[in-house]
Amino acid sequence: MKYIAILGSTGSIGKNALSVVETHADEFKVVGLAANRDVDTLEQQIRRYRPGLVALNDATAGEKLRTRIRDINGTQVLTGSEGLQAVATMPEASQVLDGMGGSAGLLPTLAAIDAGKDIAFVNKEVMVMAGPLVNTAVKTNDVNLIPIDGEMSAIFQCLEGARDRQADIHRLLITASGGPFRSVPKEDLYAVTPAQALQHPNWKMGQKITIDSATMMNKGLEVIEAKWLFNIELSKIDIVVHPESIVHSMVEWTDGSTLAQLGPTDMRIMIQYALTYPKRLSAPVPRLDLREARTLHFEPVDFEKFPCLTLAYTAAEVGGTLPVVLSSADEVVVAAFLNAAIGFMDIPAILERVMDAHVVIREPTLSDILEVDQWAKSTANSLIKKHTKIAIGNQPSAIS
Repeated sequence: MKYIAILGSTGSIGKNALSVVETHADEFKVVGLAANRDVDTLEQQIRRYRPGLVALNDATAGEKLRTRIRDINGTQVLTGSEGLQAVATMPEASQVLDGMGGSAGLLPTLAAIDAGKDIAFVNKEVMVMAGPLVNTAVKTNDVNLIPIDGEMSAIFQCLEGARDRQADIHRLLITASGGPFRSVPKEDLYAVTPAQALQHPNWKMGQKITIDSATMMNKGLEVIEAKWLFNIELSKIDIVVHPESIVHSMVEWTDGSTLAQLGPTDMRIMIQYALTYPKRLSAPVPRLDLREARTLHFEPVDFEKFPCLTLAYTAAEVGGTLPVVLSSADEVVVAAFLNAAIGFMDIPAILERVMDAHVVIREPTLSDILEVDQWAKSTANSLIKKHTKIAIGNQPSAIS
């Protein structure tokens, strides 16, 4: 029996993880749950799984939850960052699944690693913001860091048994569906609405990652993540558009052979693998039938149409705190787009302005990273407030 704590239990990854737990109730027990502010969903999860400790990042929501579950004995409710870290480090848990998105997952993840917990994670922003610090902590505490995100999990699986032989790798090929606007002309992207951008053709995900997929920022962040996760040179990481999302990613070796990981578009496969690693168990998901798929298509990425990719490669090449700026500011501009405060193509325009305004710290400490995170968010918010929203269909206005 493996005892697990789940950060981000009310989101899509957390819900899928709990589905895996139910499928293999003889293998897993949930001892801790944490979320941002979704009281209703977390209450239902508490009543179903009876964890010993839960946390909500929002203090007001935490108080509401305490009132709601007064009839339940044995479940403690904590709040704030300290509460999230308490769930991440609880002694009963042998593994922590980090399904939280954005910078909020950084401190709990580092705390879990320092507490000697194996980590199953989907939060690419943690590696983007603090890859060197995370890698050092993982090595120091001798824990497993296993990705759940489809592309990173695919590469992780393709590298099984060869993770220390970087010299044998010619390149990593990260696949991208192309999102909802793969075939849309660039000039039409200025009129894109949040509702349109949230219509991902293959995956059902949270709003933030879905918008990142539409701008292709998600792939850019994965490039930075892969650089640190697999200790690989940036020049050896490429992106290829694969609309069917059947090949989740590939590794090309120096001898010319390529290994690929294929599967249906169901996150439960990746989640279960991360929880059972190195074992594999049966999963209640549709089987991939290549006779039905028939054809697989691959095409190059259009960097001109999706400028977020260029910004991500720039951040990865410069390094230091510039990836922190990119990731943290992206949280703000995506939220602004979802609230119709800016246009779709204003997302990369504002991100570029924030990056240009930043003085890079080459070898940041955790304190530096946290300060830059707040600076980037504040700077992005200031640019959004100064921005005069354009009429739908026009070219982007200057961001003052």
